[in-house]
Amino acid sequence: MQTQTSDPYAYGVVYKKNLGHYHVHTNSQVVLCSLSAKLWKDFEYSGGKGGRKKRVTNTREKHMDPVAIGDRVRVQLADDQTGVILKVLPRQNKLTRQSAKPMPGAHAFEQVIAANLDQVVPVFAAANPEPRWHMLDRYLVAAEHHRLPVQIAITKFDLVHNTPAEAALLTAVDRYRQIGYPVTLTSANAQLGLDELREIITDKTSVLVGKSGVGKTSLLNAIEPDLGLRVKEVNQTTGKGRHTTTHLEMFPLAAGGAIIDTPGVREFGLYGLTPDEVAECFPEMRPLLGQCRFGHSCRHEEEPGCAIRQAVMDGTISPYRYKSYLRLKVDL
Repeated sequence: MQTQTSDPYAYGVVYKKNLGHYHVHTNSQVVLCSLSAKLWKDFEYSGGKGGRKKRVTNTREKHMDPVAIGDRVRVQLADDQTGVILKVLPRQNKLTRQSAKPMPGAHAFEQVIAANLDQVVPVFAAANPEPRWHMLDRYLVAAEHHRLPVQIAITKFDLVHNTPAEAALLTAVDRYRQIGYPVTLTSANAQLGLDELREIITDKTSVLVGKSGVGKTSLLNAIEPDLGLRVKEVNQTTGKGRHTTTHLEMFPLAAGGAIIDTPGVREFGLYGLTPDEVAECFPEMRPLLGQCRFGHSCRHEEEPGCAIRQAVMDGTISPYRYKSYLRLKVDL
C-alpha cells in the first residue's frame, strides 16, 4: 500500500502492540500510534452466549483489542512522528483463540492472535518437552476453521535420532503427513532441516504457535542470526500464564516475509466452533460427512451406521485422531 504524501494520512501494517500503543510500518517510516476514539466507539467484539456481537462500553473491556498484529490500517500522522489509527482495513484472514474468563461468571471472548497470515507454523519438540499431539490437533482445528495453511515443525530431532523414541515420533509424524499436513524435522544443534524450514517461511507471513521450551529461539537463531534472541526478549515481557498478552510483535525476515511468535500457553481454547462443526475441521473426516445412516444428524459417537467410526475400524482414520476429535467436542 502506498503512503499518501500530499496529506497527513498513511496506510501501513501493525508490527507491534503493547498496552494500547501500536507500531505501524508504512512505506517510509515506523509510526507509534494510538487508537482513535471513533474506532473504540465502533468496535464490536464476539463474546457472550452464542458468540453474539457486543460493543465495548467501558474501559474494563478495553483489553479486547480491536487491532491485531498484521492488521492493515489507515493512520493520521502528526508532526512529531506519532499517529492515530483511524480505521482497520478488512482482514484477509485471522487466527483466534478463546480468552480466559476475566472474572468468575463472565463469558469468554474471541482473542485475535494475528491477521492477514499466509500460514500457521505449530512448533513441537521431539523431546524435552515431549510432544502433546492433542495440543497440535487443537492448533490444526483452529487453522482449518479459519482456512489457514499449516506447516508443522518438529525441533530437537537430534534428541531422539537413533534412539527407541525415534520410531514412535516418526509414526506420529507419518500420521499427520498422510492426512496432508507437511512436517519438517529440524535440529538447531545438528543443523538438520534448516534450509527446508527457511524456504518454507521466506516471503510469507507466518505465525508460530507452541509451548515454551520447544526450542523456537535456537531454531530461529539458526535460520537467521539474532532473530530468536529478539523474539525471546519480546516474549519475556508478556503476561505469563494468561491467555491475553500485553506485547506481541511481528519480525521481518532478511530474506523476505515475517514471523509472529506467540507466547507459549498451557492450553489453547478454540473459539467460534460448535461441537457439530468440529468434524469439518478434520480433513480426513470431511469427505465422509453426510454419508452416515443418520446423515448430517450423526454425532459420530455411538450411532449405528456411522461412516466415520467405520473408517476408524477400517484404518482409514487414525484411532488417535478420532479420540482427539471426541475430546475436542467435549471441551467446547
